[in-house]
Amino acid sequence: MPSKKLKEFLDQNKIKYVTIKHSVAFTAQEIAASAHIKGRELAKTVLIKINGRMAMCVLPASYKVDFNLLKQAVENDNVRLANEMEFKDKFPECDVGAMPPFGNLYNMDVYVAQSLLDDDEIAFNAGTHTELIQMSLKDFLDLVKPKIIKFSFPTKL
Repeated sequence: MPSKKLKEFLDQNKIKYVTIKHSVAFTAQEIAASAHIKGRELAKTVLIKINGRMAMCVLPASYKVDFNLLKQAVENDNVRLANEMEFKDKFPECDVGAMPPFGNLYNMDVYVAQSLLDDDEIAFNAGTHTELIQMSLKDFLDLVKPKIIKFSFPTKL
């Protein structure tokens, strides 16, 4: 079942979404293959720290974060990948590494890669390693109000 916090938030905002069940998968590439979704249509959440403050980067599963571009985009050199010990307790209702890209529910800034805007829909982890939520990209952007910047580059899936 999707994270209760996320499901309640979507339901309260009368958002239409679909839950997609898939076999257990941990990497974005495994999830995309298991759920039969193209890697560019599946969004992954990467947790970073900017000046010690946790934030989310949301990008297509088939892309990687370019930390040089990210530092330029946020105009800060003190940006790094957060480690699991730093974020595992921030999402108590989620499996570690399966947090949905709704930083607004966790008091975190959210940065969305420009490359994610190529599709009308977005799919992402629903708080578990066996479920995704798929919804309109417009609804996601309206709810989360992320900063849209260029910070990623494509890789092969």
